[in-house]
Amino acid sequence: MNADRSRSIYRITLWGAGVNFVLVALKFVAGILGHSAAMIADAVHSLSDLLTDFIVIFFVRISSKPADSDHHYGHGKYETLATLLVGGSLLLVGGILLRDSILKILAAIHGSQLSTPGWIALAAAIVSILFKEAVYQATVRVGRRVRSDAVIANAWHHRTDALSSIGTGLGIGGALILGPSWAVLDPIAAAVVSILILFTAVKIMGGALNELLEKSLPPAVEEEIRRIVEEDTEFQGLHNLRTRAVGSTYAIEMHIRMNGNVSLYEAHRHACLLEHRLRDAFGEATHINLHIEPLKKSSDN
Repeated sequence: MNADRSRSIYRITLWGAGVNFVLVALKFVAGILGHSAAMIADAVHSLSDLLTDFIVIFFVRISSKPADSDHHYGHGKYETLATLLVGGSLLLVGGILLRDSILKILAAIHGSQLSTPGWIALAAAIVSILFKEAVYQATVRVGRRVRSDAVIANAWHHRTDALSSIGTGLGIGGALILGPSWAVLDPIAAAVVSILILFTAVKIMGGALNELLEKSLPPAVEEEIRRIVEEDTEFQGLHNLRTRAVGSTYAIEMHIRMNGNVSLYEAHRHACLLEHRLRDAFGEATHINLHIEPLKKSSDN
């Protein structure tokens, strides 16, 4: 399963990297020939996409390594670290694009004449929008199927590149259609897209930080765990439930009470069946730690 998961991640990430490489070259050429600073900035954004593709490939390869004597819970946190780095690169790119957009808007307000881009820049923006949305759709499907936050974060990096190209295209198109006096539409549209990129980056980084700081799994997941436990009528009390994510896998610890007259063999059999049901629900790599204890008697404190 881990081998299939890794292959799926490598395949979709390498495909995205190939598209990014072509788009980086196209945007830089279109930006230079079309005299469009916005398109050159968009090319820089695509270049950051290309770099994060390699970050995902590198860290997912490490995270897929099995548990060893130094990492008893496996290497899943490396994937979380990759998610954090992807979110951080989005934050950096969004901040740079927003700063440049504001500077251009202020320059236009103070009377500076912004350059009017050429049609080649608009064509490059349209091509980028179509290709990057297609890459986003394919990547996010794989990310959800293999339950990889790093791949999903990378998919959003592709979509923010598409959104950036939409802003660039609107600005370029507005300047071309309405004339040089409306060239300020380019940086205005880019500023709006930059803010969207920053919001996406904060959301991605927040999720990764929660995982690194051992935040519990969502309430819906913990409720599902309780429901699975209650399917076995021999289990008559669940407490001290502790959960966390380790990369794309879950770690579950809990105390469960049973009738004290049940034999050790039967208690062990029920515990094994519970482990199987939990792994069927949350994946074979789920870490499970069960503590079975007898029901309290009225004389117990």
